[in-house]
Amino acid sequence: MKNIKLTVAYDGTNYHGFQEQRGTGLPTIQEVLETTLSKVAQSPIQIIGAGRTDAGVHAQGQVVNFRSDKWPVPTEKIHLALNTLLPEDIKIVRSEEVSLDFHARFSAKAKTYRYSIYHHRVMSPQHRLYCYHEPRLLTVQAMQEGCRYLLGTHDFKCFQAQGSPVKDTVRTILRAELVEEKPVIHLYLRGNGFLYNMVRIITGTLLNIGMGKIKPQEMEEIIASRKRTLAGTTVPPQGLCMMEVEY
Repeated sequence: MKNIKLTVAYDGTNYHGFQEQRGTGLPTIQEVLETTLSKVAQSPIQIIGAGRTDAGVHAQGQVVNFRSDKWPVPTEKIHLALNTLLPEDIKIVRSEEVSLDFHARFSAKAKTYRYSIYHHRVMSPQHRLYCYHEPRLLTVQAMQEGCRYLLGTHDFKCFQAQGSPVKDTVRTILRAELVEEKPVIHLYLRGNGFLYNMVRIITGTLLNIGMGKIKPQEMEEIIASRKRTLAGTTVPPQGLCMMEVEY
């Protein structure tokens, strides 16, 4: 029995998220990967993903694993074999054999996400599927100051989508940084885990700071309140990308 780890990159534009949605007929990343793997293995393959990205969300470093005792392709060549069969918007970056106790989700130590904002009066057609358009004036320095209050271990319930069943809302943020590549502003968040829509709600809150609706130091008060209503709006999915999963 082999346990195979795959690092996957994809453009999520045409998919209804990562997780398979059985019986709906909606295309998902998991469905495409499992169908392709099963074709190569000539037997059913089920994968485990490090994270369940939403519809329209992209990835450069999603990680999945699967077990198989009849895998016909050498491990180091799996990605080459799969990429000839996968569509252009899903590709395997790397393939490797890992220990049998490796689990793409539960073995993860940290994840890094990036949210991209196109900060210009006119939206670039080439960026429309990969950035959120914000034409209004933003004070990036104030947004960067707001990022400081995210660092460390906190109860981030205020940044969790309403209706989420997750009860333990304490997470640790190891990196919160804005990187400007004008006209694009990238928000990088690295943490030991993320709540549902957490990155997108944090981005919406930072945009409120950038527009002067709230002060940077109010980020601390919003976190302490645990109230979703005090945080910013949930920005659209297309600006979000899963960059890396660490083990």
